[in-house]
Amino acid sequence: MASSPARILVIKLSALGDFVLSIASFQAIRAHHPQAAITLLTTAPYRQMAEASGCFDAVWSDPRPAWWQPGGWLALRRRLVAGRFDRVYDLQRSDRSGGYFRLLPRPKPEWVGVVPGCSHRYQPPPRDQVLHICEREAQQLALAGVPRPGLPDLSFLTADLGALNLPDRVALLVPGGSAHRPGKRWPAERYAALARHLLGQGLVPLLLGAAAERAELAAIAAAAPGARDLCGRTSLEALAELGRRAALAVGNDTGPMHLIAAAGCPSLVLYSRESDPAKIAPRGPAVRTLRHDELADLSMAEVTAALPRIRRD
Repeated sequence: MASSPARILVIKLSALGDFVLSIASFQAIRAHHPQAAITLLTTAPYRQMAEASGCFDAVWSDPRPAWWQPGGWLALRRRLVAGRFDRVYDLQRSDRSGGYFRLLPRPKPEWVGVVPGCSHRYQPPPRDQVLHICEREAQQLALAGVPRPGLPDLSFLTADLGALNLPDRVALLVPGGSAHRPGKRWPAERYAALARHLLGQGLVPLLLGAAAERAELAAIAAAAPGARDLCGRTSLEALAELGRRAALAVGNDTGPMHLIAAAGCPSLVLYSRESDPAKIAPRGPAVRTLRHDELADLSMAEVTAALPRIRRD
C-alpha cells in the first residue's frame, strides 16, 4: 500500500446536510495529505461550495447514470481509470459508490470505505448501536491514518448581504423540509407564534426557504408582521453568512440548518420520530435539539424555554 498517495479521490455525492457534515472530514484529509492532488466526486449542487473550500485540486460532477444507461457507466469508468488514483476515500458509503469500486479494473486503488474487498474496509456498528454519522466517518478515516476531524471551518463561505438590507439583530427560522416527509415539520402556526415571540425580544425573524416553501413562509410572515420573508433569496454562501450574523436559529431537520449551525450560529433543531438527532444532528459550536414523536405535540413553551440557553447577544 502506498504510504503517501499522490493522487486521491474523495466521493461525497449528496445531500446538503450530509455534505456539510463531511466538510470537517474534507479538511482533515487535506491537512493529512498536503502535497497530494485531491479530486472530489460530487453532484452539481455542491460543486461551487467544494471549489471554494480549498480542500480539492479538482471537483468533478457525478452524472449518476441509471442502471439502464451503460454508456454513462462506461464514460464514468473511463474517467475514474484516467484519474490514476492511488487512494479513494468513499465518504458516501452507498451502494452507488460501492459500485464505482467494482467498476475499476485490477489492481484497484486503496479504497477507504465499506465495500467488500476494499483495502481499508470500515465495518459499521450494528444497527442497534446509536452512532453519529460524523463519528462513523472519523472511525473510517482512522483506518487510513487520518486524524480525527474537528468541527468544520466554514470561513471560506462568504456572501455580500447588502442587498437584503438587514437590521442589526436577527434570528433565523427554517420551517421547511422534505416535501414528501411532512412529519419532519413543526406546524407553521407555531413558527408564526415563535416569530412573534422573537419580535417581542427585539429580534427580527428572517424566514428562510426555497420555492417549495413559498406559501408556508408567506403565511408565517402574514401572521407575524415584522418578520422578513427571504424565500428563494439565500444562496448556500448567504446561509453561512447569515449564520455568522444571527443571534440564533430555529428550524426543522433540514439541510440549511446544518449549514447555519456549522457556520457558528446557536441553533435549535426540531426532530420528530422520523429522524434521530443522535445520528444526524448538525455539528457546530452551539447546537441543541428537541424531539417529539409527533412535532405537532412540541409546544411553544418547550421551544421558547430552550432559546435563552442558546441565544447569542
